[in-house]
Amino acid sequence: MDSKTTADQAFVRELNLSLVLRRIQNETRVSRAQLAGETGLNKSTVSSLVDELTKRGLIHETGINSTGAGRPAALLEINPQAGCIVGVELGVDFVSVALTDFLGKILWRKMAGTDPAEAQDRVIAHTFQLVDEAMEVCRGISLPLLGLGLATPGTVDLNEGILVFAPNLHWHNVPFRQRFSEHTGLKVFVENDANAAAVAEHLFGIARQCTDFVFVFAGVGIGGGFFLNGKLYRGKNGYAGEIGHSPIMADPLQPPCHCGNRGCWETYANQYSIIQRVQARLEVKRSSIIPNLMAEQKAPLSIPLIKQAADAGDAEAISSFAEAGAAMGQGLATIINFLNPEKIILGGPLSVAAQYMLPAVQEAVAKHCLPEIGKKVSVELSQFGADASLIGAIAIVADNVLSNPTHVERR
Repeated sequence: MDSKTTADQAFVRELNLSLVLRRIQNETRVSRAQLAGETGLNKSTVSSLVDELTKRGLIHETGINSTGAGRPAALLEINPQAGCIVGVELGVDFVSVALTDFLGKILWRKMAGTDPAEAQDRVIAHTFQLVDEAMEVCRGISLPLLGLGLATPGTVDLNEGILVFAPNLHWHNVPFRQRFSEHTGLKVFVENDANAAAVAEHLFGIARQCTDFVFVFAGVGIGGGFFLNGKLYRGKNGYAGEIGHSPIMADPLQPPCHCGNRGCWETYANQYSIIQRVQARLEVKRSSIIPNLMAEQKAPLSIPLIKQAADAGDAEAISSFAEAGAAMGQGLATIINFLNPEKIILGGPLSVAAQYMLPAVQEAVAKHCLPEIGKKVSVELSQFGADASLIGAIAIVADNVLSNPTHVERR
């Protein structure tokens, strides 16, 4: 048998291993016979593939299905102990690191605040320290490390693992894959934060059976992850999803966006826009408990503090969140009219104020969408809330394992 034939056979087997593994991941618990029926592979091939995935620790048997006619069948499911994954979310003013099992269950996590003006090398060095802690926890539970995923704001060169440009960080051409791989010795995957969060929703969250949806990450910036026809849409160069920098209004009085332009959507609906709305109200002496909260806590104006005021019934805090929600919904209506998705999923740091923003978001979507399109889309909150991109960093590693099962060593 020549080398080309051997390579072709290995390629086909890898495809079939991935097909079976993904089917088990989607179905949760499934028998060998069901796998054969759903994949179109014959039973002997399925049995061989299942044996291979079991030897690699990726799946295991979980009970017996004794319902219906015929012999009872062993049920298969993904093995959460297949290994650990390190996830890193790099935010504009924080870094968060987590260690999870293969199904994304958090085993350890830690978050640290950062200063956007802080030197890049210092932020990365601090992140390395947190990653080292996560890896030490994994060694303590004696599970293999399957890889490290990093979710970052901005445009990412996926092939090279380079952050090309993050407007809100003012970082250019950062070789994340190289630096984290050299530090950890792990296989490293780098992805835009909104794209990563979309993968998390598709693998682990509320979009598992959804082929057309948009994930919207809302925090300091606004980013989008487009899942179209069952696949993440990246665009020609992998930069699709920078929806926050879509111009919706060229207001000369609005401060410029961090990208340098004016009128970007995110300047009307991000964290800073809410803080600016509250500041404007306080400057004209609107009645609010926010100044008292700031004095009592000796804290600057922030989203958590505004949320605290809103929870206490403060009208200015509530209306500021609602105004940002309306601006969010207006931008979402444009996306919905363009793409006609089944779902819009909202996540990221601003999801902490979802109860005050979501009604305004939904109202604006209904107002600005074409009726026949708007009625067929649901606007929902991410299952992971503020952790959507952190779980996304985990998900991009898990997704690679699902696509390449033989990259995991046999046990």
